[in-house]
Amino acid sequence: MATLAVPRKKRDFHNLSKPWNVVFNFIAGIFSFLCVFPFLFVVIISFTDENALARDGYRLIPAKWSLGAYRYVFESGDLLLRSYGVTIFVTVIGTLISLLFIALYAYAISRKSFRYRNFFAFFAFFTMLFNGGLVPTYIIVTQLLGLKDTIWALIMPLAMNAFYVMILRTFYSTSVPDAIIESGKIDGAGEFRIFLKLVLPLSLPGLATIALFSTLGYWNDWFNALLYIDTPSLVPLQSMLMRIETSMQFILQNSQNSSLSLEALRSMPQDTSRMAMVVLATGPIVFAYPFFQRYFIQGLTVGAVKE
Repeated sequence: MATLAVPRKKRDFHNLSKPWNVVFNFIAGIFSFLCVFPFLFVVIISFTDENALARDGYRLIPAKWSLGAYRYVFESGDLLLRSYGVTIFVTVIGTLISLLFIALYAYAISRKSFRYRNFFAFFAFFTMLFNGGLVPTYIIVTQLLGLKDTIWALIMPLAMNAFYVMILRTFYSTSVPDAIIESGKIDGAGEFRIFLKLVLPLSLPGLATIALFSTLGYWNDWFNALLYIDTPSLVPLQSMLMRIETSMQFILQNSQNSSLSLEALRSMPQDTSRMAMVVLATGPIVFAYPFFQRYFIQGLTVGAVKE
């Protein structure tokens, strides 16, 4: 008598057994710890005494804790706090302006009804391959636009990014159905009303992704300040920390001609102050990431689909 063949059950990778679930969670936890550990180690080193660091090297539990590195960095007083204010202002205002420009440009070239969409898409893509160079950019910013030694010199050069435009354009094309836009036109809504009332609510993941990229770009920018800013009250945080480190290295390299005592030079927190600068520069932006995390992964993966 013939036996019926029992069909082989397909393995479902979405429903793992409890032991395998524990194993994969453990591996993910180890990987997450390896990603976070370098920053935690930098924090520990920043609170280490400079002499103990020179004597014992890098240790997870320092022989002596100290706030000397932070005291040295904050000796600049109001300049450091003012640079924090400049960086926060530039980051917030710059991100809003950048998001406005990129969102409008990407939406225009994502609409098939726009007659010149191919031209403007190629215009943005061309700038990803070729650019005018540093000297023409400096001439345009300082002489043509007159932004030399102003706060806008830190904002406007980073306001547009062709790569972000392409990401958001693809996000619009794949996530905003044409039927929704057609329904808005049937109801008598104009292009700006459709964009504000219909497109933007559906584009929060993509907009949050671009906002996070722009925020990181403005927060970490120091090169524009080096080129365009001379007034100390307009120096952003990253550039201020670089100036502090440069002045410290200059004092140490020219210690023979320095008026400081030998004991004061030895106690200068050279290595720990660098770690303290890293903590001061990256700490605030680390706390800003959870606000974007809700939309970040979805916006990045959907916007990365190629047409």
